[in-house]
Amino acid sequence: MEPLRAPQDPKVNTTLSGVDTKPQPPTAGAPMECLNPTPAASTPDQETAPTTGLLPGETVVREGKAAILFPSANEVFYNPVQEFNRDLTCAVVTEFAREQMARRGVTVVVPGEKERVVVNLADEKKEETEMQTGEKGGEEPVVTSSVGEHCKNGLRVLEGLAASGLRSVRFALEVPGLRSVTANDFSAKAAALIARNAQHNGVTHLLQASQRDASMLMYEMRGKKDRYDVIDLDPYGSPAPFLDAAVQAVGEGGLLCVTCTDMAVMAGNSGETCYSKYGSVSIKAKYCHEMALRIILHSLDQRAGVYQRYIHPLLCVSVDFYIRVFVRVHTGQAMVKNSASKQALVYNCVGCGSFHLQRLGKRTTQGKHIKYSAATGPPVGAECEHCGHRHQLGGPIWGEALHDVSFVQKVLSAVSGNPSRFGTARRIEGMLSMVTEELEDVPLYYTVDNLSSTVHCSTPPLLQFRSALLHAGHRVSLSHACKNALKTDAPPRVLWDVMRCWVRHNAPWEPFQYGMKLKVQVPIRLQACFDVREDANPQSRRRHLTRFQENPEPFWGPKARANAGGGGISSDLEDRRKQGQNKRKNQITDTTQLKSFPCKRHSRIVRLCLHRQPNADLFTLIGILTNQTSSKKRSDVKRSDLPKTINRKKIRIGLPV
Repeated sequence: MEPLRAPQDPKVNTTLSGVDTKPQPPTAGAPMECLNPTPAASTPDQETAPTTGLLPGETVVREGKAAILFPSANEVFYNPVQEFNRDLTCAVVTEFAREQMARRGVTVVVPGEKERVVVNLADEKKEETEMQTGEKGGEEPVVTSSVGEHCKNGLRVLEGLAASGLRSVRFALEVPGLRSVTANDFSAKAAALIARNAQHNGVTHLLQASQRDASMLMYEMRGKKDRYDVIDLDPYGSPAPFLDAAVQAVGEGGLLCVTCTDMAVMAGNSGETCYSKYGSVSIKAKYCHEMALRIILHSLDQRAGVYQRYIHPLLCVSVDFYIRVFVRVHTGQAMVKNSASKQALVYNCVGCGSFHLQRLGKRTTQGKHIKYSAATGPPVGAECEHCGHRHQLGGPIWGEALHDVSFVQKVLSAVSGNPSRFGTARRIEGMLSMVTEELEDVPLYYTVDNLSSTVHCSTPPLLQFRSALLHAGHRVSLSHACKNALKTDAPPRVLWDVMRCWVRHNAPWEPFQYGMKLKVQVPIRLQACFDVREDANPQSRRRHLTRFQENPEPFWGPKARANAGGGGISSDLEDRRKQGQNKRKNQITDTTQLKSFPCKRHSRIVRLCLHRQPNADLFTLIGILTNQTSSKKRSDVKRSDLPKTINRKKIRIGLPV
């Protein structure tokens, strides 16, 4: 593989500050210099350097310690909303490098981290001198690795779909303990831009640009001595075409980072497409975001098992419009046998939303021996016991824990102790705090608003609902994937008993039996207590951490695919995005315009009025529908004041014919 080099153009400036004429690797902890500082009056070259560094139409994108040259046209893909994704990846890779390099006898140095407190300076200096010279006890000198430095025994990183190379440049500038970073992209323009950005940031000694097919590149590096320690895949859409090569090209115990942005497929809109890509059928349910995480983990474990390998999830999160998973890949034929017992099918009721999991395999431990057998089931009958509806079958999905809590706590501690390192440090801290509070052995979740919608009642406060489950002796937690999520080991029967108790004791005026999907003639076995408990409110909520980010910018979300032809984004793209935006915010205040409304709208209003006031007279209905004031006498109200739709419904309303 021949690395690409940036073209040696005398008009292209490769410096960051206009002071040095050669790119130099940044020192540990050194801040990134400004691209356009006030020019010094020493030489003419320094005065013109900041203006000659950009080609026509290029802009500078700053993120973390990286300054990326980016074309104005949509020739290379870039999404600024995914800064959280890149910050989190740098934090996870740093902690992974810390663990791996410690086994190799190398200590990594991260800028901004607090060093240990020295009590006696004389004794400390003496110990440092002895460690460096090796005069006492034959101890070897301490080997350290800082950011931006080439480490001989460091990690080899591959970014298979690098685009502009921003993520790879940030690896080289922010992650210590690296031997090499390969930024690959199939586009020739993207590969050339990666080479320019590497030279622009002074990381050519670590970063190499490559123009190859990502799958072919990883297939060629399947040898045990050629594998990468870290592989990052962030494609535009589905990563399914690259997973088979990725699980082979990552080293023993290596880190595999995968992003999926095809959430419409993984969230249940196209179950057959999800099966063709990931080998699992997705369901459109409230827990679809966590199910998407478990679908991609199932696909990774299934493809790794073909080569006698298995995965160990470190951190799996659902963020904004995508999901991000960090897993370690190991080799072991004995451990691969456990794969079937880690997968599960999902039975989801289409009426009340209750779900049950069915494991694909059964593992029984008998002393030192492990016996594998087929699982027994199904866990549900032909109809749902709570509402009588049928079940949907989804999966298989990953049924084990999504996170390694000990590893997540290390990342959280590092980010909290050095918040100035990342621009999204507050959100990372809030997200990881919620991850550590989640129940590890409870797959999927319910939502309180969906439970209330099923029984047609007001939504109970989250703290009271959580307290009721805690009083009943069950565990409960929140979920990072949804604001109103409720993860609990309580069976569905307990949840519906809590909802029945809530309606009968706290909202008796609401039509509990009107249009209710649950079975009415079901005795309540649990008398719920809604007294708020202190442990019902998690620490992340008490500390008011930034757990869920608000919309960062207008029309945020997945961006348009990069146009290889260089045509850029079409001019009418923004106009098409605005179609349908805020269409219901411009409410009509003039009552004379009600007659021009569609009949469908009027019929819905009439049904709502009849439901709330079935015995209302003509004057009351007119006041509701046309906003008539109470000062208007009933004799002044005419039939013509009513819209035509209500005239057609005069028999139902009770008007004289």
